[in-house]
Amino acid sequence: MSTIVGTNIEVTNLKFDSDTTSMIISNNGQVTIQGEGTSTTNLQQGIAKQWLVQEQKTTMVTHDSFNTSSIDDHAQAVIEPKFTNNMASANYVLTGGMASGIYNGTIMMPSSNGADDGWEVATTGYYVTGRGNGANYTLFSDIERIPVAVHGDLA
Repeated sequence: MSTIVGTNIEVTNLKFDSDTTSMIISNNGQVTIQGEGTSTTNLQQGIAKQWLVQEQKTTMVTHDSFNTSSIDDHAQAVIEPKFTNNMASANYVLTGGMASGIYNGTIMMPSSNGADDGWEVATTGYYVTGRGNGANYTLFSDIERIPVAVHGDLA
């Protein structure tokens, strides 16, 4: 076994290989690791680019977040998380949910008025709108716990 010690090591590709390729770091910064079975996972494509756990029912509290610079509270049940590092395009994926007592579900709208026509998701952030008040799910309602994750490409 050999050990290389130095301040900088410059190579075209760094590859760990023991008869199978389990990890490759390419010269353009792409990191690929062996995933389940024989498939591989590109780390840049396979990780969440932003996430947060937000509360708005009694007070606006961010319990934890990643790549979130701020969260604007626009109105009852309407918040707008902003990215610290913007997305490359508006073609990213929002995944989330909400929990507020016995009324749990997911409603995420990309426009500030809660409409679902003409969606305008921005590279700088998105809107989350909560609805549900007893049996009437058409009313806007502040939510106790809002977990959201974003997948896509950073700018």
